Amino acid sequence: MGTLAPEPTTVDARPPAPARLPAPRRSGPFRGPLLALLLTSAAFCTAWVARGTFPFGATGRAVNDQANQYVPFHRGLWDLVHGQAAGDMLFTWRGGFGQQFLSDYHTYLGNPFSWLAVLVPRAHVDLAVFAITPITMGTAAALMTVYLGRLHPGPWWQRGVLGAAYGLCGWALSDGSYIPMWLWGLVALPMLGIAVEWCLEGRRWPGVALLVALAWFGNFYTAMMATMAACVLLAIRMATRDMTGAQRLRALWRAATAAGTGLLLTLPLLLPSFLSSGAAQPTRAAAFDPVRIEIFLAGMLPATHLWGGRPRLYVASLGLILAGAFVFNTRIARRTRLVWGAATLLVAASFQFPPTQYVWHGLAVPNGNPYREAFVFSGMLVITAWLALAHRPRPLHLAAVASLLVAATFALRRTDDFGGWTWPAVLGGGALSLLALVLLRLGEKRRYLIPVAATLMIGTVFAESTVAAASADARRARERWAKPIATSNRSIGNHFEAVREVNGWPAYRTDSGAPQTSYNDALALRAEGPQYYSSYLPEVTYRALAPLGYGFKNDGRTFFGADNPVLDAIFSIGARVRPGTAPDTWTASKFPAPPLVTVRTGPYTSPHPADSVYARQENVLGATVYQVPRVTRGGTATEQRYAARCTPGSEAYWSSPALYGTLRAGGTEKRLEDRMTGVTPLGAVPASGKVDVTVSTRTRGADAGNHPLGCLDRPALAKAVRHLTTTGATSVRTGGHTIEATLPPGAAGTAVLAMTDIPGWRCSAPVRSFHGLVSLPLTPGTTKVSCTFTPKGLTPGLAGAALALMALTASTATTLRRRRA
Repeated sequence: MGTLAPEPTTVDARPPAPARLPAPRRSGPFRGPLLALLLTSAAFCTAWVARGTFPFGATGRAVNDQANQYVPFHRGLWDLVHGQAAGDMLFTWRGGFGQQFLSDYHTYLGNPFSWLAVLVPRAHVDLAVFAITPITMGTAAALMTVYLGRLHPGPWWQRGVLGAAYGLCGWALSDGSYIPMWLWGLVALPMLGIAVEWCLEGRRWPGVALLVALAWFGNFYTAMMATMAACVLLAIRMATRDMTGAQRLRALWRAATAAGTGLLLTLPLLLPSFLSSGAAQPTRAAAFDPVRIEIFLAGMLPATHLWGGRPRLYVASLGLILAGAFVFNTRIARRTRLVWGAATLLVAASFQFPPTQYVWHGLAVPNGNPYREAFVFSGMLVITAWLALAHRPRPLHLAAVASLLVAATFALRRTDDFGGWTWPAVLGGGALSLLALVLLRLGEKRRYLIPVAATLMIGTVFAESTVAAASADARRARERWAKPIATSNRSIGNHFEAVREVNGWPAYRTDSGAPQTSYNDALALRAEGPQYYSSYLPEVTYRALAPLGYGFKNDGRTFFGADNPVLDAIFSIGARVRPGTAPDTWTASKFPAPPLVTVRTGPYTSPHPADSVYARQENVLGATVYQVPRVTRGGTATEQRYAARCTPGSEAYWSSPALYGTLRAGGTEKRLEDRMTGVTPLGAVPASGKVDVTVSTRTRGADAGNHPLGCLDRPALAKAVRHLTTTGATSVRTGGHTIEATLPPGAAGTAVLAMTDIPGWRCSAPVRSFHGLVSLPLTPGTTKVSCTFTPKGLTPGLAGAALALMALTASTATTLRRRRA
């Protein structure tokens, strides 16, 4: 199992350092990280088994955005790699009627382990996405084990156990476990810690730059937090090491230049993502409201999962006891204890102070859980725990800290949502951890006790973390937003096949229809409808689609489909999939649709009221196809009645984005979910011409508006579709991020492309916005139009990366030349 480290007098007791500081000795270079990786992954997967969670049971695995974003985006990556995507790394035609993809890749697919999804059959991509979690957590634990060895030498298995305690921290189990790209921040922290040590030692400048780049390639959001934590680690290490002022300045210079070079390497992803974020549909993020102090402290107790957006700061009892003993361990230099202890407390305090919280979150108001940087505190706890363990803490100090942990648990037992497994973790895990540490100390003279202590330490961290993971999973599943859902089953498979049967891209689009399996069904099912959910959904897309009657949520960053033939004609949708009559079956239908590029010869203004969704649709279509009758109201605030008259045989449609409840019209009953429900069909208008609608709603002070009803004249729509088809493009070709159309002879007016005018389009003629769509003026004799999409910021980003590569190449060449000399 290894031997105890010889007893030092201080953490950093060294003779005056030369210009190049020696690297600390490391023992067990592979065994410790391997132990940490296996222990972390095994504990997390055992929790899955205990819960009967897919793939070890029938319980759904996908939580919230894992189902709605991460699995669909990984399926889109699979299609991209296997040559079956409608788009490329820069752009996707699937979802939102064509959207940028580079920023989505950087944000949702940046974790390098995401590429594991392309190695399995497409039907099992979701399983690969779930596997990313234990693999990434295990990698983080392994790297923390390496980093601990660089801070101070010691037995490999002790570092491995504490590395696993970091990989299984509360943030990873409760917040990061279902967000594969955020988990890369858990990896980035120890990775950047290693980079800090190289800077202090005056070694491997190119390696430092590459580690910074690797951290930021994975996910810039949590990498930013890890980078800030690395700055804290750098300051701590410079304050606790015996270094001259010149050495500190050189270390700072190396760190700053390497970090800048690493960031420049990521600029082709980072800059477009930053600019896409600025152009995205704004959200209403609430101001940061820190939790009460007792809730904050309760988040430090092991196996505690607090509801909602609350801090999960804990590590296993072993780590907490050792971290507490750190401040009492007189074998560690007083300066070292003071600096590490003060820095750890200041980091925790910064989580509760709004200005510093904004700094942790990139000067933005935290949206969702405001404690997304909690893994930084857990990492510092594990570091101080290792420094305490490496300096052989006294059993009396350990017992005192364990008693304080029990007392704190007792004092916080009535805190809101106090975890049911916290007491067993504190009493059981704490007692076994204390016993293991005492046996380890006794093992200095009785060597046979060391394997017993090692077994206890490994087993306790494994059992306690497994219970914590299972408890977090179970409690989170009881929250409405986090109810796990399936990402693969017979219905989803049949839905996918039904979409494939009618695929006709780019001659026309296919809408995957409703009900949706995820908010990104177009991407997941290889369709080209409006369904799209991304933090980068452009504001111009929202302003183009929302007024036309498409449903949305998340302040407009999530769009849904609408079963409306006018919208189908506008966006060249020529096929749609609907549920079949038998369970888990889907049927597909095809119908005439104009091409993706149509020609408008003159201005058109609908004769209907301008604030009507039906008038807005007609303005984009360029033809009158609706009857918008006057509606009379009756009933009560909760049982609202509406009546109108339309031409018998026409098709009635309804739009009431302010109402939530149930709609009944004739034999039709539909669920209304305010803005999520777009324009919805009511069926054919009866021979009497009377349309009666009743809405049962709990929405206070709201009604259906002035013009909720529109009656579609199908022959008029068919005539408009034929006209747009006849005068539109004779052929359309699409590339990964390009579109080219051949126009009929004599085409004149304006070419309208069925895609939103998002930033980045460059076309063969000046781009103009046509009700939010891309349009090009046609000069006489124009027979072809073409457009190319380039994400904003990509060109300067590539230039910055080229400069960084030149710097890295020059530095590496200089180093090699010096070695040869």
